[in-house]
Amino acid sequence: MTNNEIIKTINDSPNWNENPTKSYMIDIDGTICSLELYKTKEGRIDNDEKLAKPFYGRIAHFNKLYDEGNEIHYWTARGTSTKDYERKMTLTKKQLDDWGVKYTTLKVGKPAYDVWIDDKAWNVNNYFGDR
Repeated sequence: MTNNEIIKTINDSPNWNENPTKSYMIDIDGTICSLELYKTKEGRIDNDEKLAKPFYGRIAHFNKLYDEGNEIHYWTARGTSTKDYERKMTLTKKQLDDWGVKYTTLKVGKPAYDVWIDDKAWNVNNYFGDR
C-alpha cells in the first residue's frame, strides 16, 4: 500500500479523528508574549525574557483549550544558549503564573534551529491570523 492509499484509508475510516481533545505543543516567546531581541557584545542576537510582555488574548485562547480538556505543553528555547536551564525554568514558571497561564507541562531548553520541519507544525501568525 502506498502512503496516499494509507492516508485515504485512514481518512475514509469512521471516527478516525474524533478524539474530542488534542495535545498542543506551544512556544512561549513570540507566541504568548513579546520577543525582546537585543544584540550581545559578541554580536549575536538574543532574547531578554525578563522584559517579555504577555499577549493576554492568546493566553486566554490557550487557557480555554486547557479548560476544555486539551493538553497544553509549553516548550521554550529559553536556556538553550546559556545552558542555565534551572534559572530560566524559575523565571518562566513565575511569568506564566503571573500571567495566569494554564498548562499541562512546561519545558525549557528546546533545541536551537532556523527551520523546523514538521507535518503538524503551525506558524503562530498563521494560527492566529490577523487577531
